[in-house]
Amino acid sequence: MTINISRATTLVAAFGFALPFGYTTAGDNVLNLPVIDISGRSESFDSLAPSAEQEASRLASVPGGTNLAQPTRETRLGSLRDALGYQPGIVIQDFSAGIDQPRFNIRGSGIQSNPISRGVLLLEDDLPVNDADGSFIIGLLEPRNSAWVSALRGGNALNPAASALGGEVNFRTLTGRDENGSLRFESGSFGRLGWQTALGGAGESLDGRISMTADDYDGFRHHSQSQRRTLSSNVGLRLDNGFENRTYLSWADLSFDIPFVVPGSRIDRDPDGVMGDGNTPQDNQLNVYARDPNRHIERTRLANRSSWLQGEARHTVGVYYQNTNDAFKNLLIDTPSQTDTVGAQWRVEGSLGDLDYGLGAGFDHSDIDRSFYAVSPTNGSRLKRFGDYDLQARNLFSNLDLTWNLDAEWSLLAGLRYTDSQRDANEKTPGKSLNQQWDWFAPKVGVNWRPNEKIRWYATVSTQREVPTFWEIVTSDVNAANPNITSTDVLKLRAQKAQTFEIGVQGAIHPMLNWDITVYRSEIRDELIATTDASGIRTGTYNYADRTRHQGVELGLHGSDDHYSYRLAWTYSNFRFVDGALEGNRIAGVPRNLINAELMRRLGRWQVGGNVYWLPDGSPIDHVNTPGLEQKNYALFGLKAIYEVCANWSFNVQGDNLTDRRYESSYVTRYQATAAQPSFTAGNGRSFSAGFSYRF
Repeated sequence: MTINISRATTLVAAFGFALPFGYTTAGDNVLNLPVIDISGRSESFDSLAPSAEQEASRLASVPGGTNLAQPTRETRLGSLRDALGYQPGIVIQDFSAGIDQPRFNIRGSGIQSNPISRGVLLLEDDLPVNDADGSFIIGLLEPRNSAWVSALRGGNALNPAASALGGEVNFRTLTGRDENGSLRFESGSFGRLGWQTALGGAGESLDGRISMTADDYDGFRHHSQSQRRTLSSNVGLRLDNGFENRTYLSWADLSFDIPFVVPGSRIDRDPDGVMGDGNTPQDNQLNVYARDPNRHIERTRLANRSSWLQGEARHTVGVYYQNTNDAFKNLLIDTPSQTDTVGAQWRVEGSLGDLDYGLGAGFDHSDIDRSFYAVSPTNGSRLKRFGDYDLQARNLFSNLDLTWNLDAEWSLLAGLRYTDSQRDANEKTPGKSLNQQWDWFAPKVGVNWRPNEKIRWYATVSTQREVPTFWEIVTSDVNAANPNITSTDVLKLRAQKAQTFEIGVQGAIHPMLNWDITVYRSEIRDELIATTDASGIRTGTYNYADRTRHQGVELGLHGSDDHYSYRLAWTYSNFRFVDGALEGNRIAGVPRNLINAELMRRLGRWQVGGNVYWLPDGSPIDHVNTPGLEQKNYALFGLKAIYEVCANWSFNVQGDNLTDRRYESSYVTRYQATAAQPSFTAGNGRSFSAGFSYRF
């Protein structure tokens, strides 16, 4: 069913749903923010390093699904799932459960990319981390440097650069005004070792902070070692006239071996095994030890932001540059890329009577040199180069958001976004060339209703567009049996288009009963669908010729008192092909139900409790929905204990998958799969970790 915008808008006005998402902290690990009155703003509300309370106030005006998390309140931060695992609507599936490239998506965004490399706009301090073609490397994110992480799901995104179907996720960097310093240490099973040290300070006008982190992980599976090193620093200036400036400099180095996928039949009998552990022809052809698939990324990033008041309006200008060297080798193809990305954004926010407004504009541009080499099946070295491309991506974007505060209970939102995107792919030697350009307007309307200070309702109708990245546009293929048979191609693809209707309610009527629930439905045209070869490597992408639908429920519950605290996130995803060749089938890639829950008991200085990560039902791994080829359901149980020496010093110990369940943590999506094909990754076995954190 296609949603009629005018009819849906009438329904929105008639029923008066509106978003009420916001948080304040209660307890150490549970975010529990009440409804916040945002009728009056302080001058520091739109500063360059807003507090979690200020971000909650901003999110409270957004009529749609949002999240807010504070990673530094988590006892363990070994992965992105540690930081965001209890957030409804955010799906994170481990690849090797190390420091690599987990499957990360919101409302089905980017589930067809393998590894996950598109579908969400990632931000650091409101400036994009994605390259201009929309791609990102998820493993470079370091949550230990973040004061908070916010997400505006789907069409609710407010950043002018946000055009991805999944919305935006913003990591706000810790500054010298947040803390004088910190020290964290973590150690655990399978060679897990991680630490962070940071120093910071603030004067009347100046502040600064520098942080170093290191992570090493031997891995549960064979050939799954990983390592990450980061250095992050920022310096801020704040003047009495309201002018602020902040400069950020960061460096990250990430490397990991890729254990790759195996047939599902191997998960139970050999969960830590890889292709090459057996003596079958398939093991010999796809031998992980011989081909040595791995990835090594080094990124340097420099950014600067300034903010000042002009009358009642606040202006913010940001510029950034990042250089990324990415050496990515799968079983068959070695694809080194070097990328230089620059970008700039401007935004002004203010009020005119009962009307709040936000106007933004900007651009970004990436130059990418990408080559393709066949991989030797005997020693993993590079064979002939069969592709050498100069890739250039450019975006111009702007957006206008207006919020009309009718009274203390009601507010209406109208937004309009314009984007002009260009992707030019040219083979350096005379050969394939394709220049593509897309431009569009994306409107949205929404309404907020707050019948009292405890409850808020919302509804929104929005439109989104998302253009393909160069990982979809430029394809490559190598014959596994004969690496001399190679090819590259450039694909002319359409932007995928979504029209989304969502309703929801958030309430905080008791410290032990806080909820946030969103129900959404997205009608999608031209969804980007990946094609994969028999070994599990993506070979191409096409636009599905007919309609698809993403719909679901995003539910969060949390609460705390003097004795107990709990949190629960349930994400229900029902994604289907509406018509066409696959009519009625489920779209492979995301579990139908994902539940993550934790209950903690406070006993003096101790907190003890348990948690569960639960997939109640299986999900198909191919779009044909071949019977018997599913990611099987499973539940992982864990225990955790925290001892608080004082307000700034704590120790923790944690056990995961205590029943030592053998399960499929992730998989490769295909049009049609067979049981013999390598498709699954095995999740970690029983593991334990311990650590401490100290804040100066």
